[in-house]
Parts: sequence; structure tokens; C-alpha cells
Amino acid sequence: MTRILMVCLGNICRSPLAHGILQSKLPEDKFYVDSAGTAAYHVGNKPDHRSIKVARTHGITISNQKARQFKVEDFDNFDYIFAMDQSNYSNIISLARHTDDIEKVKLFLEANNSISDKNVPDPYYGDISDFEYVFDLLEATSQLIADNLTSAQL
Repeated sequence: MTRILMVCLGNICRSPLAHGILQSKLPEDKFYVDSAGTAAYHVGNKPDHRSIKVARTHGITISNQKARQFKVEDFDNFDYIFAMDQSNYSNIISLARHTDDIEKVKLFLEANNSISDKNVPDPYYGDISDFEYVFDLLEATSQLIADNLTSAQL
């Protein structure tokens, strides 16, 4: 089974959305998707109510997710680790033990050549339209990642 981890700062806005979106696009018997945050601000909390609402609007349920902090063991437990922005990427890489760990980590938007800014904006201090914008970015890129992962499984 291929294991994929989405990572943002607090694990309540971007990474839960990316988690839910990508999970909805991959066969559950071949892929496991999870999410985490680089900070411990919201450990144990559900995703932000705006993330839950935007996901629900698009037919995706993320309300059962619980925030957790990224840990070194995640390098062992996941095949792919997608950081939502450069800051998260740097925080993850700072915990890497060797080059094998580093090679697993990518910026999520690197998979989308049509987007020049590879940082998923944090919608936390914005309004629902910011969450919709982030959803659209994540949805388009999740489709590209899902297509790449499923074709690699064939």
C-alpha cells in the first residue's frame, strides 16, 4: 500500500483539505492518505469549520479528521510527504535523518506545472472565499497527483 502524508502548519486548514481531496481520488485498497501539522497548535482538534464546509460543498467529508503534529517516524511510515508551503517544507526537512527522508518530501504544488507560486496560501485569517480558492488549487493538483500515482501502480 502506498502511504501519502499532507503537511501544513496547524493541520486544520490546508492539509486536511488536501488529505480529503486526494483520498477521494484514490482507491482505498491501494492508497492510504493522512495529514499532519509542523506545529502542535491544534493537536486533537477537528479541521477549521470553514475547511469542513468547503469540503462538504464539494461532496468530501473531513470532519472526522483530527489534527496531529508531524513526527520523525512519519519518514518511516509514509512513501510521499507533501508540504503545503516552503516554510512547512523547511520544518519537515529540518527533522530529516538522511537523504532518504529528504527525497520523500515535496512541495504539494510542484506537481502542477501550470502554477508558478508553489506555496499553497494559508486561508486561516481569510474568509470562505480564501478557503474556496485553496480548495480549487488543491483539487486541481490532487487530480494530477492521483493520475500520476495510479498510472505508476499499473
